[in-house]
Amino acid sequence: MVEELGSNTEGDLIINVGPQHPATHGVLHLVITLNGETIKKVEPHLGYIHRSIEKMCESLTYRQFIYVTSRMDYLSSHINNHACALIVEKGMQIEVPPRAQVIRVLMDELTRIASHELWWGAMAMDLGAFTPFFHAFREREAINEIMEETCGARLTMNYMVPGGVLEDLHPDFQRKVKEFITLYKRKIAEYDDMVTGNIIFQNRMKGVGVISAADAISYGCSGPTLRGCGVSCDIRKIYPYELYDKIEFDEVLETAGDSFARYMVRIREMNQSIRIIEQLIDNIPEGDVQAKTKAVLKLPKGEFYQRVETARGEFGIFIVSEGGTNPYRIKFRSPGFSNLSALDHMARGSKIGDLVAMMGTLDLVIPDIDR
Repeated sequence: MVEELGSNTEGDLIINVGPQHPATHGVLHLVITLNGETIKKVEPHLGYIHRSIEKMCESLTYRQFIYVTSRMDYLSSHINNHACALIVEKGMQIEVPPRAQVIRVLMDELTRIASHELWWGAMAMDLGAFTPFFHAFREREAINEIMEETCGARLTMNYMVPGGVLEDLHPDFQRKVKEFITLYKRKIAEYDDMVTGNIIFQNRMKGVGVISAADAISYGCSGPTLRGCGVSCDIRKIYPYELYDKIEFDEVLETAGDSFARYMVRIREMNQSIRIIEQLIDNIPEGDVQAKTKAVLKLPKGEFYQRVETARGEFGIFIVSEGGTNPYRIKFRSPGFSNLSALDHMARGSKIGDLVAMMGTLDLVIPDIDR
């Protein structure tokens, strides 16, 4: 029998949301038990796009496996690739040139903004507001054009490599990034006018999908989902990598633990990413963009772990090396999987119409979960 709010299961209705459904933002299947319009249980069913990425990586070299991670959280592909490069550099004691470090952080923060832009537009559309989607893609398109010029791709850039980055920046990079900053600052007020300050939107979000800090921690949540409960967990602050310990920015925290708190964390995080970019864009040092490394990379025998802060939370990589050219065992800790596990807890007792708001503020990217 189904676990429930009460012992009576008479009149319960089990419905399927997905696997092909616009509100799931990917091939996610939810089996939902309802009593009337009240949610009693949400059971995610995964496996529809499982590709055995971890097993694939064990057959790839330390130069090759990086690019598979672009296909997990494809909206944080730069940051995923960054983690892979960092773990190889940690194992082989490779020193990354200062210019490459700055470029990496700039790309990470542009990626974070682009991801949050897509999330903002898609989430508002899920709740019935179609116009914000076009406004969000206006700013995101400017970032994609910057990425395309330097990296040759707009989504899965494959730009990070062990020792630095693949190629130097496009000559127009700095100019176009500054133009984007000006555009963003001019347009961000529209976000408040259309969505954040909209009373209908606030009523759909405030007090919906509440989860306590203790429960969020117990489910292994990270990123904006956990910071929306007031828990400090930004990897860039706690376990800084690259230049993050030398950059001034604030870790964004909200305390309500509801959907609106998770929303505000991401909105404010975009402003902090702009702040980081402004500190670096006029201070890119000259020099090499890639350290000199051997053609064939071999990690020493042992165990290695590296974590980074993606747009959705903590992304971790654990590698067991036998001293060869490819990992003996590799395990990814993706933020979406743990964040999704909390959906049932936060949804029970809510109305079915509120489920979309909860899923939207978890910001699920299904290949990141179903890998």
